[in-house]
Amino acid sequence: MKRPTMKDVAQAAGVSLMTVSRVIAGEAGVSPDTAARVEQAVRKLGYQRNDNARNLRQKRLGTSTVGLVVDDLANPFYALMVRSIEDEAHRRGYVVLVGSTNDEPRREREVIAAFTARQVDGLIIVPTIGGHQFLKPPMEAGTQVVCVDRPARDLDVDTVTVDNRDGARGAVTHLLDHGHTRIAYLGDRYEIWTQSERYAGYLDALTAHGLAVDPDLVRHGLRSHGDAQGALAALRALPDPPTALFSSNDVITLGVLDGLEHPTPISIVGFDDLPLAKQLDPPLTVVSQDPVAVGSTAANLLFSRIDGDRSAPRKVVLLTRFIARRSGARPVQRVSD
Repeated sequence: MKRPTMKDVAQAAGVSLMTVSRVIAGEAGVSPDTAARVEQAVRKLGYQRNDNARNLRQKRLGTSTVGLVVDDLANPFYALMVRSIEDEAHRRGYVVLVGSTNDEPRREREVIAAFTARQVDGLIIVPTIGGHQFLKPPMEAGTQVVCVDRPARDLDVDTVTVDNRDGARGAVTHLLDHGHTRIAYLGDRYEIWTQSERYAGYLDALTAHGLAVDPDLVRHGLRSHGDAQGALAALRALPDPPTALFSSNDVITLGVLDGLEHPTPISIVGFDDLPLAKQLDPPLTVVSQDPVAVGSTAANLLFSRIDGDRSAPRKVVLLTRFIARRSGARPVQRVSD
């Protein structure tokens, strides 16, 4: 028996083929009475949408949109990265849909599901700590995926990161070279790949100087300015407080700076540069990563895949840059002094 087509549904309902398409796709602009007639015809004829044909048509035509999924849009690093990706997309006539996850796997799935439902041609994702097998079906249907800032678990795709471990190692070594041995580590959630890499760099530097890590000086899980300020207050209250600290991202650094007296009584090196870092007193020493380069590299990889590049997945690791100003070279002085 011949399988019913959309044309059959249109004839049975007395409407155009375009109207049937809109009703089946759930689009607006069709009156309730008309939609009811179409749905009745669908049920009567036993019509089933041919998703394979639909996917092939959309894959061929494309939508000129890409989805961008980041952790936190308020984070200065991600804000600059998003702008860089948007610029690359605009040059090619693409529109970027942007969503954030707050590093929550469930929210990540929801955002990506919303983007794939809109048939984006590709996705650039800052992966959460969860698994990513759920991306396999849209990838098999033709959606191209690039990971940025972190690799994704269980997913072999193009990935753009920076050398977080080496950058953190250099930052802590700078403090050690200035006589500090009580160096605190302030980081985001350890489960986040970038954070575990930066903490590993912190440990590398201590080990290279024959020092064991003091758990009292380590603070993980800091997600906000307030978290960073609370961690700083706890460090100040220690019987033997640190004389220096390494902050693992710009959000934490800003929280620490807000919680310190001025002039700053402790040596600080932060991961990520800040717009006014040179104007602080003292100017802030940082490990700088280039969000514009990270974003543009990820965008170029994605568009090459959309254009048909099917070579093996690439892992691009960009270098960081250590900018020695004066906040990391202060004399040894207790944070509670």
